[in-house]
Amino acid sequence: MSLLVVGTVAFDELITPFGESGKILGGSGTYASMAATNFQEDPRVVSVVGEDFPEEYKELFRQKNVHTEGIETVSGGKTFFWKGRYHNDMNSRDTLETQLNVLGDFDPKVPEAYRDSEYLMLGNLTPQVQMKVLDQMNKRPKLVVMDTMNFWMDVALDELKEVLKRIDVLTINDEEARQLSGEASLVKAAKRIFEMGPKYLIIKKGEHGALLFHGSEVFFAPALPIEEVFDPTGAGDTFAGGFIGHLSHTDDLSVDNMKRAVIYGSALASFCVEKFGTQRLAEISRREMHDRVMEFIKLSQIDMKLD
Repeated sequence: MSLLVVGTVAFDELITPFGESGKILGGSGTYASMAATNFQEDPRVVSVVGEDFPEEYKELFRQKNVHTEGIETVSGGKTFFWKGRYHNDMNSRDTLETQLNVLGDFDPKVPEAYRDSEYLMLGNLTPQVQMKVLDQMNKRPKLVVMDTMNFWMDVALDELKEVLKRIDVLTINDEEARQLSGEASLVKAAKRIFEMGPKYLIIKKGEHGALLFHGSEVFFAPALPIEEVFDPTGAGDTFAGGFIGHLSHTDDLSVDNMKRAVIYGSALASFCVEKFGTQRLAEISRREMHDRVMEFIKLSQIDMKLD
């Protein structure tokens, strides 16, 4: 089934306890679409870059069979840039520099050939941009997955709630779930968020795994213990891309398959953190993917008898 990813294609510069990356390829649209290629042969991307976006990165998209006709290049413009430094625990970071550049005026244009996409991933962008994408689709996709963040809850809550009415799956972290719902308990938070529109809620907890909520059902996927987390940038977007990539490939929206999609997304995110940027995503083999998923399965299985 066809998959459309809308998100940033950007430059990142990262400083971690393991070193400095220099300026490299990043962005939510980049991570999500590259993750999805492990299941989906030709995901489509809508984004915007400047004239400074290098040919080598465009070639990487082509090598991964990502369709880039929806990536607008602004003549004379500069690509979105983010620079950050991670603390020693790798769970917190400081933003050192943000340059919106062409992203500041991003007016998404969904190519006609993309408007019948059956699966849609709305990356972390302004609610106005997310709404414009939904309005350009010829028909409602079978599944709409959306990511957002606390910043939009602070500055555009009303617009965000309008988008929430039109999606199926929301992916946020635990702090954002509490802020959006006004509830301290994540179970209560999920119930409040369901009232806003989504049918499924995925709460990402970083090194502590992910929770999938649907109705009264809760599924927990553990995070794989990684010996060295080299760079956590893009792990959440990678998770989302793997999640919707699996669902679009199988075209199965059952709750059980949603759970499998969470495991696949978690497995891909565990690869993402092993190297700077998208390096690890670009080289994953099918065998490695299979072995990593088996590790996740082993983490959550136990044989026991009740007394």
